[in-house]
Amino acid sequence: MRLRLPRWAAVTAALTVLAGAGTWTAVASDDPPPVHRADRTLDVDGVRLDTSYFTGDDDGRRPAVLLGHGFGGSKDDVRAQAEGLAREGYAVLTWSARGFGASTGEIGLNDPEHEVRDVSRLIDWLADRPEVLLDKAGDPRVGVSGASYGGAISLLAAGHDPRVDAIAPRITYWNLADALFPDGVFKKLWAGIFFSAGNGAGEGIRPGAGDGPGTGDAPGAGDGSATGGASATYTATDTATDTATDTATTVTGKAPAGSGSAPAKPPACGRFTAELCSLYQRVAVAGKPDGAARALLEARSPSAVGDRIKVPALLVQGQSDSLFTLAQSDAMARTLAANGAPVAVDWTSGGHDGGDQEAERVERRVGAWFDRWLKKDASADTGPAFRVSRTGGVDSTNGRATTRAATADRYPGLASGTTDVPLDGAPRTFANPPGGAPPAVSAVPGLGGGLSGLSSLGVGLSLDFPGQHARFDAKPQTGTLRITGAPTVRVKVTSTAADGSAVLFAKVYDVGPDGRQQVLPAQLVAPVRVEDARNGRSVTLTLPAIDHEVEAGHRLRLVVAATDLGYASPAAPAAYTVAVEGPLTVPTAPGLTTRAAALPWWVWGLPLIGLAVAAVLLLTARRRTAAPAPDPELAAVPLVITGLSKKYKGGERYSVKDLSFRVEQGQVLGLLGPNGAGKTTTLRMLMGLIAPDEGEIRVFGQAIRPGAPVLSRVGAFVEGAGFLPHLSGRENLDLYWKATGRPAGDAHVDEALRIANLGGALERAVRTYSQGMRQRLALAQAMLGLPDLLILDEPTNGLDPPQIREMREVMIRYAAGGRTVIVSSHLLAEVEQSCTHLVVMDRGQLVQAGPVAEITGSGDTLLVTLAERTPDGAPLPVLPDALVEKIGALPGVGSAARTDAGLLVRLDGADATALIGELVRLDVPLTGVGPHRRLEDAFLTLIGGGAA
Repeated sequence: MRLRLPRWAAVTAALTVLAGAGTWTAVASDDPPPVHRADRTLDVDGVRLDTSYFTGDDDGRRPAVLLGHGFGGSKDDVRAQAEGLAREGYAVLTWSARGFGASTGEIGLNDPEHEVRDVSRLIDWLADRPEVLLDKAGDPRVGVSGASYGGAISLLAAGHDPRVDAIAPRITYWNLADALFPDGVFKKLWAGIFFSAGNGAGEGIRPGAGDGPGTGDAPGAGDGSATGGASATYTATDTATDTATDTATTVTGKAPAGSGSAPAKPPACGRFTAELCSLYQRVAVAGKPDGAARALLEARSPSAVGDRIKVPALLVQGQSDSLFTLAQSDAMARTLAANGAPVAVDWTSGGHDGGDQEAERVERRVGAWFDRWLKKDASADTGPAFRVSRTGGVDSTNGRATTRAATADRYPGLASGTTDVPLDGAPRTFANPPGGAPPAVSAVPGLGGGLSGLSSLGVGLSLDFPGQHARFDAKPQTGTLRITGAPTVRVKVTSTAADGSAVLFAKVYDVGPDGRQQVLPAQLVAPVRVEDARNGRSVTLTLPAIDHEVEAGHRLRLVVAATDLGYASPAAPAAYTVAVEGPLTVPTAPGLTTRAAALPWWVWGLPLIGLAVAAVLLLTARRRTAAPAPDPELAAVPLVITGLSKKYKGGERYSVKDLSFRVEQGQVLGLLGPNGAGKTTTLRMLMGLIAPDEGEIRVFGQAIRPGAPVLSRVGAFVEGAGFLPHLSGRENLDLYWKATGRPAGDAHVDEALRIANLGGALERAVRTYSQGMRQRLALAQAMLGLPDLLILDEPTNGLDPPQIREMREVMIRYAAGGRTVIVSSHLLAEVEQSCTHLVVMDRGQLVQAGPVAEITGSGDTLLVTLAERTPDGAPLPVLPDALVEKIGALPGVGSAARTDAGLLVRLDGADATALIGELVRLDVPLTGVGPHRRLEDAFLTLIGGGAA
């Protein structure tokens, strides 16, 4: 059957699309390729490592990828990325590092003798897998990637194990001592978060807000006794499509020196090794690092083996990161490039402080990097040698900063294309307050990321207390200045401290034309410890690396403060004097090319779609097939579905098959069925969005076709509604109704709002609404015009119990006026309370239809209610256990159990009449016998136990 529209209709359709008044939803029928996951436990020297192994259905051997997780997390954090890589043709192994997730052992901060050796054992295991590609015997083709803690292990693995072929570390460190003790200053806030994450119940340090919990328990002393050898034994359970238990596999290697019982440590150390616990406590008490602390962290840093890392490396670092700054990735890039390794550097918007992590884009690039260097696909697009994400404005629909890319064909480093900005140089004296309080505020872990993404738009959070800092201003910029890299400045510092030292915090502000509004780019500060400054000492301050645009009319301001919230300052009061001895040298990286901010797809897409629709309608139209005549006998019946069938193109079975049912006025009908039952397909056909293959749908006697006039009597709320967030609820409803082209008087806005019960919230902007209020506004939109038939698909999604109750009352009030409601929902208890009738579907077919009471009351379990008192008012005793057992043993009775409501009797052949006779014979003081079954029980019985 072909559809022919007149030319005026085709033009109207094109203009409607061009006006953007519609909402389009695409449904993909193709499932993603299957991924098989096998969960395994690896025993390494008495420590049990929890691992998961992911493979697709590809034939033959394939490269492997190891994915590490962030500090405080577990292997579960990288499962989605692992599945994606498996679908792209990789064998992917994830694991929870020692002391995290379900793995045992103690946290050694990527100790080469433990965590790094664990990775080598994992590579040993991959070498024995028949589906993993080998470069030679025992040497699999393998890449390693991970973020933060997992990023560092990828670098360390490449430095310690020559079998690693490519790496993609993300937002991680090169030298952990430099990261936690920058320029000799203790980064106390981040160090405390680190220690708490390892000491507590698994609160992770992941980008954003000190991320979610890990899944492992803190190991006790002596977790996993050593087995006496260096064997690594796997036990495994395959949790993919077919469940099986793998044969145990043993991987052998040399035992680490000194493996044995761990030294005793205080309970406060939690999951950390005793030496790391001692290091933290020592530095935290002293307020500054000692030589032993630096040496220990440096020995466990990638920089310790930097000269050995010679494999292709994609280095992804975050701009919103006060933990592992851009200087860390700069040191990586310079070292690896000097080794002759192919290197690409990517600065994302986010980082440990939060912001946009650009996870989807980054994971695509990691996949392309491995395609190039593991699959040896020379056509793989690995991206530019250097890329930086820049703020391109604010998305008006959600208020978030948009990003655009600046790229270069070589990494410029942090000091490329410098220009000098003169500063006023008069010396300033300021105080270090007693106890270092109150401290100045710059970056706050988990808080500053969103603000740093908007710093170029004039939004920021920072605080410098009067008398505790010096500031030096430049003249206003005559033109735009883009800073990309780490500015530097030469200053002279004088200190009155007893030891002649000074701890300072330097930062560069972007100050507005009024001289008061100032923004701290990326919320970053550079700490520095200056020794021997009693008589004055000249030092070069290297400011934080940033990518920031200073607009014309703005000026740069250098601030040197005595305190900062994130760092330890000397407790003793002192006076510092700082004078600038030269200009602020600013890198500009002139070789970068910035792409224009991408336009939303609908700006260019909707006109093209409109033209394409019009062309198709004009060129391929056929004469409209006459719709079936209305059936006057059904003019008062809201819905009749007869013999409805639908099979999607390429599908293996019917989504809906021979479905028939009828809905009368005033009913609240619940459409139930497990996932894949065909509920949403049925609703789409009912609304004329898709055409059935067979059968028909009649609404008030008229056949449903796309654009059928009777659809004006139907209101629908399917898969949520889109609203303009900056408009009020009422303005959104008015705009929607105007788009229908119907008279304003037909909207019945006040009646719909009274039913939806939005109250005064209707005048507020939608962006301030809770999820429950958004759902009720969507319901009010569906009720505009007071349609005689209202269709709701999962209206309680995302609502809490009070909001669900309100939604239930809204539906009941609407139907009370003689109108009809059809609701599809997974919440069986809510359906039981709000619906009068049910249609149960499974695998596209009708299972049962009828009143709720009829469906729930057709079970084989009866509730026998019992008298509590004798006729003269004397209390009756509880039925003795012996009598209950005797009832359960009656012929045709399956079981009997006493409950608060009476006696539950499950029949097994007998009927209710026979049961009543037997109970009377046994002198049971019954007062009534009735069916006892909840909707959930009935539903599961009807569909054979499937999930809703």
